Amino acid sequence: MVPNSCPMLAVRAQLIRLLVLLIFNIVSRAAKEQDMSSQISTDGSEPQNTTLEIDEIVFVIQSQKQPFHVTQARNLKQDILQQAEAFSQRLPTVLLIHELGKQEGTWTIIPILPHLSTNYGKKSWIFFCEEQTRIQVSKLLEVISRYDKTKEWFLGKGLYDEQSTIIHHYAFAEDPIIFKYPDFAAGWALSIPLVDRLAKQLKIEKPFADFTIDLKHEIALFISQKSNGPQLTSVKEFCTEEVTALKATNCATTFYTYLPFCGKLVETGNIFFAVKTCKKFHQERIPIVKKTWEKQAALIEYYSDYADSSIPTHYLGIPNTERGHCGKTFAILKRFMSRAVPEVPWLMIVDDDTLIRYSDTLMSIPRLQRLLSCYNPKEPVFLGERYGYGLGTGGYSYITGGGGIVFSREAVKQLLASGCSCYSNDAPDDMVLGMCFNSLGVPVTHSPLFHQARPMDYPKDYLAHQVPISFHKHWNIDPVEIYQTWLAIEDEPVSHQVIKEPKNGREDL
Repeated sequence: MVPNSCPMLAVRAQLIRLLVLLIFNIVSRAAKEQDMSSQISTDGSEPQNTTLEIDEIVFVIQSQKQPFHVTQARNLKQDILQQAEAFSQRLPTVLLIHELGKQEGTWTIIPILPHLSTNYGKKSWIFFCEEQTRIQVSKLLEVISRYDKTKEWFLGKGLYDEQSTIIHHYAFAEDPIIFKYPDFAAGWALSIPLVDRLAKQLKIEKPFADFTIDLKHEIALFISQKSNGPQLTSVKEFCTEEVTALKATNCATTFYTYLPFCGKLVETGNIFFAVKTCKKFHQERIPIVKKTWEKQAALIEYYSDYADSSIPTHYLGIPNTERGHCGKTFAILKRFMSRAVPEVPWLMIVDDDTLIRYSDTLMSIPRLQRLLSCYNPKEPVFLGERYGYGLGTGGYSYITGGGGIVFSREAVKQLLASGCSCYSNDAPDDMVLGMCFNSLGVPVTHSPLFHQARPMDYPKDYLAHQVPISFHKHWNIDPVEIYQTWLAIEDEPVSHQVIKEPKNGREDL
């Protein structure tokens, strides 16, 4: 007799279904546990959020004490907060860097890293930007959310040197393009884990160089080389395009091509130009000044160790020196305040190998006149390209002389009244001026439009969002060609223009 198999088959089918269900539950539970474990950091801390809130970002605007710049920074702060308020009730912290400490070196950022770590260590990111950076806050949040906030990150728009350059002490001479550093104009970001580690290191070691020359390059060196931190990660959404440009569509940050204008041009007759020279350069350099920008200067005098009526040059009783020119510079300042020259609100002291941009047509707006429209000459203004000396140990900032130094009349008046002077005729005039104004509490006002070096010493992408006012050094270049290419025309940003490669060789700043 054949047994009835139907009940047995039904039981087996039911057992199989139960077994499949059991296996599914086990696998599903294991997958959930694996997902949770992936969110737990290796040090056993609590699970991390997979999303980023806007209040986890601390914005630090690289502001300046001078009134025009304070206004610019506060406007940007207000814009960031208003944008954040439109999509979140949790507003970010926005800091102005000039308000973060009384020490002069806060603008170099490294000294304030311990402060940021201590006070904002529970946040996730520190985002730095310039006063003229424009930020699409929701887009920035989206972009930064792609990066694991529990890890060390150094984000920005990467610049690199196409050739080893004097302003970076010829670093990475064999292959300069391998080292990337952030374009501050596009904004840049550090994750809090990286800030915390850098802050701890600074408590043990103070790796401050004597001189601060190009901060963005030195910041990158400090993070990736001196601190063994991450290299800069280039973020394509950190941009320096114009906000209306087609390329800016996917950008989280943009930047206005920078040449501020505040409504009323400073007349050329209100700017006095003092050109420092010496006899051995009368035939070599002075003709270049006369061929380029002298014809646009209403008031100009040449100061030398030899009175030459054919130029003419003025001898102020200070012999030529091979190093610094402090004695000559202070003699010029005294002459500016005397009745020997017209009483005007602005003074610019330049070297005889400094190229200054002036318009060649009536339709153009001279760049220096535009820039000075934003400053009040009745206030002490000390303006140019900012360097620093000993800022990690209470030093001072100063304007490097090669790109030209601009003084308001009030600044010169206060300087001379203070009794501050040269310790020798051949002392470095720009550094002595920095010490004097620092003791007076007059801040250095930085403008990236003044340049200590030649156009080819800067990345093309960096110069592309500038409207330069000056460059320095005739070394291995045709200065008239440089003037015509970079300074004498009123085109859009000049990143497309080709600059001839210089001959081999090096020179000191």
